[in-house]
Amino acid sequence: MSTSRKTIVLFAVASFAFVADQGTKHLAVAHLTTALEGREGIGDRFVGFLTETNLEGRRARGDAVVIDGYWDHRYVQNPGAAWGLFSSLPEQIRTGFFLAITLVAIVAIVWMYRRLDVDRWWMQSALALVLGGAVGNFVDRALRGYVIDFIDWHWRNVPGMHWPTFNVADAAISIGVAMMLLDAAFGRRKRNRAKEPAAVPLEDALRA
Repeated sequence: MSTSRKTIVLFAVASFAFVADQGTKHLAVAHLTTALEGREGIGDRFVGFLTETNLEGRRARGDAVVIDGYWDHRYVQNPGAAWGLFSSLPEQIRTGFFLAITLVAIVAIVWMYRRLDVDRWWMQSALALVLGGAVGNFVDRALRGYVIDFIDWHWRNVPGMHWPTFNVADAAISIGVAMMLLDAAFGRRKRNRAKEPAAVPLEDALRA
């Protein structure tokens, strides 16, 4: 794989994750809140998606059930991290903190990506997924000061059996990190075996 193809992988996978994240968040705002009601045309609805904020008081009636008892779609504004971490910080400090952390993470991801060998497509895809997800949530925080979550997994509403509401960006980051862990566990061993010198036949060794 050439360097140009390596760059294509980065932009293609990261762009896919970013567009999927923002597109599904647009659908969440459109169908789980009343924010876009009365707006006509794709352009007007897109502007509404970018500019309408603090919509928890404008939720549509009821959640959207995907799999009854297990999977719903519900609009949630998450000012913190996963499980609501740091959500109690003052808004200006919290927003600046998360934006700075995300920028550092994006720079680190790009730096790691540039150092990858051109044939390590698995790690390239993993880092690109993390990058696309990070940019998706970064845009949310920059525009609104919070992240839009809407995927709600639970086990028949049993207390303690409820996963924190998340979004496609979170899923992309999680999948990318899982791929990186798999590469660390198995990919390095495979690469080390490939670097081992080939065994010399006994007859050739005796002749030498």
